[in-house]
Amino acid sequence: MSSHNAMAYCQSTSPARLRQGILLFLSERSVREGLYFPLASRTKEPALDEDNTCAFDAHLLTVEMLPSPPRDGRPMYRFFLKKLPFFLGAWLSAAALPSPLHAQLVRENVAPPPPQTSTSQPSQDSSSAQTPTGKKRLSQEVQLTGDESWIDTSIDVQAGEHVLITATGKLRYADAKDDNGPEGLARGFKDLLRVLPFNAAGRGALIGRIGDKDTAQPFVIGARRDVVAPVTGRLSVGINQTTSENGDGNYAVRIEVYTPDAGTARVVAKQVNSLPGIDNHLFSKLPRRVSDKQGNPGDMVNFLVLGSEEAMQRVFTNAGWVKVDANVEATILHGVIESLSKESYLTMPMSPLYLFGRSQDYGWAHAEPINVVKTRNHLRIWKAPFEANGKMLWVGAATHDIGFERDQRNNGVTHKIDPDIDLERDYVEKTLASTGLVTEISHFLPEKPLKEAKTATGGTFHSNGEVLILKLDESAPTP
Repeated sequence: MSSHNAMAYCQSTSPARLRQGILLFLSERSVREGLYFPLASRTKEPALDEDNTCAFDAHLLTVEMLPSPPRDGRPMYRFFLKKLPFFLGAWLSAAALPSPLHAQLVRENVAPPPPQTSTSQPSQDSSSAQTPTGKKRLSQEVQLTGDESWIDTSIDVQAGEHVLITATGKLRYADAKDDNGPEGLARGFKDLLRVLPFNAAGRGALIGRIGDKDTAQPFVIGARRDVVAPVTGRLSVGINQTTSENGDGNYAVRIEVYTPDAGTARVVAKQVNSLPGIDNHLFSKLPRRVSDKQGNPGDMVNFLVLGSEEAMQRVFTNAGWVKVDANVEATILHGVIESLSKESYLTMPMSPLYLFGRSQDYGWAHAEPINVVKTRNHLRIWKAPFEANGKMLWVGAATHDIGFERDQRNNGVTHKIDPDIDLERDYVEKTLASTGLVTEISHFLPEKPLKEAKTATGGTFHSNGEVLILKLDESAPTP
């Protein structure tokens, strides 16, 4: 049979195939072991593009159409027997490991569980049935109909204030067996393909958000919730549903805002002109750019974080950033265990870049999963081998993938970054500041600032040269 070569991008064939991590794993492993599978395989293993943000090993494949498999299916049969222990292990791991997304796998006729506080949500008093002890500052009621995803309540809350929200009413979705209240519908297997604003809650649940709609993380409200505002910002309430579906009915939502408890008023994300230890002496020890394995200069170092490793991980997690897996097989297994969630898509591997003589200590990504193949906010971060004013120092490079372009080193295809990299630096600032876990924010312009350059793959970028500095709150409890 004649063969044909084609280019294939990671994840670009179909989002559904990424939801079937086991299938992808089977197809890759079957090729390596010489087994015929009803999927195209590579004629050779491509070299990994170290500067390509997507390091998924199906990226830029040479595809060869293979002969039809034998009719008796014996190679397939032997393959499954050989791999049976692996899949049993993956299944047992998925059942044994605790996961906030376990509620997604309940049967459709099971009542929804009570809302649980996610690490990315505002804090909630354990005595949620009690009225906050502070002085009631305002009270307001809004109506939320089933065809509205979000509404602006026109209420501006202050960091540390209690926001008591209660809701009544019913919605009915055309494909649902029953009505649902503000707690939402239980998520069954048929519902897993929906990507909801708050994936850990059921469809139709009442949700909230404090701050910028593009960067603030939503939290679940249900029928009643007392939340402590992590930051100052505008309160919005909404329905946990996709933009393409509407429910019939409405919720009556009552909102009461109480002043902070005595001694709990907070000042977060304070803009300051300078921070101790952040000066040109420090920057004389910091590389201005990261590099690929061959030493070609790449992304610009555009932000620093002052805080412990625990505080650093906490602020990124609470801001909705997802830790990126280090390799392909870890990504696929992670996708199995996390039940095909939004987070699984974001953890498509990030290629290694180098600073301080080693690859990144952490990679973080932020995106909508269907678009992750071509557009993803992502960053790499390294622990510096020295401190700043006695604080642990993390050095980061953040860029925004916006599509594809030609790799000028080898004429391959690589991700294209937004050339205005200051926008991604500002995005990092806004998302992390929205958590209430950043105490102070500053910007520093070092001597001989980097304002224009080319990436290791030949793309260009520009900047005003300033580096973002974020000081973290070390007193916040570890989730």
